[in-house]
Amino acid sequence: MIDAATLENLEIKAEVSIDDTGTVTGTAWPFGKPDSYGDLIEPSAFSFVPEIPMLMEHDGRKVVGIWNSYAVTDKGLEVKGRLFVEGVDPAKEARRYMKAGVMRGLSIGYRLHEHKARPEGGRVLTNLTITEISLCRRPVHPDAAAEVKSIIEGNSMENELKNEPEVKSDPVASAEEVKALKEEIATMKAKMNRRPAADNNNHPTAVNDNVEQKAFVSYLRRGVERISPDEVKALTVSTDANGGYLAPEEFGSELIKLLNEYSPIRSYARVVNISAPEIKYPRRVSGTAATWVDETGDRTESGMTFEQVTLTPFELATFTDVSNQLLEDNAYGLEGELLADYAESFGKTEGIAFVKGTGTGQPKGIMTASGIKEVKTGVAATFPTSNPADVIIGMYHQIATSHAQNGAWLMNRNTLSVIRQWKDGTGRYLVLDPITAGGVMTLLGRPIVEMPDMDDIGAGKFPILFGDLSGYRIIDRVGLSTLRDPYSLAGKGQVRFHARKRVGADVTHPDRFVKLKVAA
Repeated sequence: MIDAATLENLEIKAEVSIDDTGTVTGTAWPFGKPDSYGDLIEPSAFSFVPEIPMLMEHDGRKVVGIWNSYAVTDKGLEVKGRLFVEGVDPAKEARRYMKAGVMRGLSIGYRLHEHKARPEGGRVLTNLTITEISLCRRPVHPDAAAEVKSIIEGNSMENELKNEPEVKSDPVASAEEVKALKEEIATMKAKMNRRPAADNNNHPTAVNDNVEQKAFVSYLRRGVERISPDEVKALTVSTDANGGYLAPEEFGSELIKLLNEYSPIRSYARVVNISAPEIKYPRRVSGTAATWVDETGDRTESGMTFEQVTLTPFELATFTDVSNQLLEDNAYGLEGELLADYAESFGKTEGIAFVKGTGTGQPKGIMTASGIKEVKTGVAATFPTSNPADVIIGMYHQIATSHAQNGAWLMNRNTLSVIRQWKDGTGRYLVLDPITAGGVMTLLGRPIVEMPDMDDIGAGKFPILFGDLSGYRIIDRVGLSTLRDPYSLAGKGQVRFHARKRVGADVTHPDRFVKLKVAA
């Protein structure tokens, strides 16, 4: 299975075919058009785990084959694999479905490492690791319909199953090959059993719980000293060097979803995972300069200078005290209660830092970074009463066209309420409501992002920012980790749970932004 913190199961155009030996070929991801979520994958983004299993509908309990080869071509990610049709019931079922034209799609599962926002909505995925590729029946990609090569042309699914009551073993497979395939299936099933199954959109269910999740819940309730050896082994997989326990995949994934509610800038900024104490980026300060010269005249030397942008992750921490009785009698999901508490504390604190952070002991906020252009209202403490939108139009044209076309407006809800009342000469509002459910409001054709930590309109304040948010970079060093302390409050019948994460941020491209300053 895949890392639930970054799981995407995307159905795509398959162009699947299968031959008599059970060999399956297809395009696992076509280039040139986004899926129904608006996501694109760059051709250079793909990396692969050593063995990529072939699943049915992302069900980790149904390993039906293995993908032997894969290649990134101009057409897309093209793959080739083989079904385990020799004695494996799910593989037989998959083969019959494919031959009958019922199983028509492929779907990839991956761990996402790096992405950026698309101006049209969705994301451009720039770095990911493919962990499994599934056969599926109901693709949701706009181009999901695909022709499937069927061995028995013209037969319906009903006739196919009726006319082929028994799928015979591949006549070209020897006994040794069958034995080797069965051993390979057993190995892959053992690996998949240690990971969460992907049904129900990869959300945990009663039949979808995994060893690490159960071990984590047992650890929260009883402590590591009172859980079984198998649970200790599973939990140790996520142990950091200092004795803290990283939350299992489902726990961490839900935290990120809640963080987006408190810190929407994460959905638009460039988010990068790092594995070092800091990360450095070179930034060009000046380029070369060409000059007009005579045919044999002297040439003027011009140099190119650089500086370094250093991003450092800082630690964010909180804790929650839970009574022993609550731990013992908990029947409604203690991990969910802890999740909500951590997400609120982390999300609000992180969101303020992303906007106004000083860069000392906390991330550098986008509104406090140096080098960003300013536009002033020209009127003390407010906007001009006549044609106030002229100030906004002036902001839009202060940055390069390519950045403006990818830009977004950042403001809080109070400022937005003022802007939404502006009208043009014909009485039409300048802020346009979304035309589809779940869409965003737009101003001058660019989306508006509500940031609760932005300034209100007032003398000397900065209530609005406009720009391409890919110029703001967020680095995650350590995701949510927890540590159970049963001793500090033992006399009060309580257990303390500590939570922490490490995150940093700074503006890497100040030329992509412009901010509005209200005159004093």
